[in-house]
Amino acid sequence: MGASPWGACVVTPARFGNHGARLLAKHIGIVAVSPEGSALCYREIAQRASHIKARADRPLITLHNIPFANYLEAIQAGDWESVGQMLCWSADTLAAAGADFCILPDNAAHHAIQFAEAGSPIPWINMIDVVAKVVCDEHRRTVGILGTKLVMRGSIYQTVLGMHGVIVHAPDEDDSEAIDHIIFSELVEGDVLQESRLLMLSAIDKLASQGCEGVILGSTETPLLFASERPSLPTYDPVGLLVDEAIRQSIQSA
Repeated sequence: MGASPWGACVVTPARFGNHGARLLAKHIGIVAVSPEGSALCYREIAQRASHIKARADRPLITLHNIPFANYLEAIQAGDWESVGQMLCWSADTLAAAGADFCILPDNAAHHAIQFAEAGSPIPWINMIDVVAKVVCDEHRRTVGILGTKLVMRGSIYQTVLGMHGVIVHAPDEDDSEAIDHIIFSELVEGDVLQESRLLMLSAIDKLASQGCEGVILGSTETPLLFASERPSLPTYDPVGLLVDEAIRQSIQSA
């Protein structure tokens, strides 16, 4: 890692004076992939942290990103080793910044998390495991999934939930194509269109008719569509659940 062009600046809690000298919470590192999804994750953690009454329990947050286009190129080429190397680079940078653990608010990139975990200097909270635990704790036996085609047709959630006896249903091919397009052409840019919201709601209704008891919003940006209208099924927002777990681990006793 090269020297900072701004010179040495080591920040410790004491640098914040009386407001930070007794900081006890663990430092959360965010490994950013898509800009919109990572921003949503950061904002939610920051908002939650600001409402923690005790100042010492408010975690520090550091975010590191490699350009999203780099990830897209590697994912589209099926080069998961390169994706893992980029994730590991972010983890190394976050560790150097003082993070105690890191989180990855991106569904597709979890295909490569094993590469990142293997060489990481700090632990990771695995978002897929967090979601699976909540789904199982609520005794769901069949759930639907919305996301990119890689997530809907892949094995990220399917394998982990399948090991617990939970069946995962994806939308039909036409809906899957349309949802994939909505995510990559609209949601990753922060655009929310009414016709896209209606298509997603219709896809959830179809999953409900197939016996699904809930639906995983398997794209970081998907919750943007449901800010004003709730789907017909209970939803599992992986990033929201990841934030819950990150906050919990950051303030638990060392």
